Amino acid sequence: MSNKTKLTKSEMVRIHLEQHKQITSWDAIKLFKATRLSAIIFNLRKKGYDINSVDTKGKDGIHFATYTLISKPKIKK
Repeated sequence: MSNKTKLTKSEMVRIHLEQHKQITSWDAIKLFKATRLSAIIFNLRKKGYDINSVDTKGKDGIHFATYTLISKPKIKK
């Protein structure tokens, strides 16, 4: 048995946003098998993350959201 801690999908999305600044639903599905990105974004916003969402229309006419990290929560001293 391994002592490695498995990251949750929410943690993986948060880390991705912090490193790459943007994510789409398709990115979340491909990278993390996370099918409820809007719920993850909702919870990150509740934790103080400022995340912008823009409705995007793909080349095939399908609409999807692009989420962009604006800022992380302020650390309280």
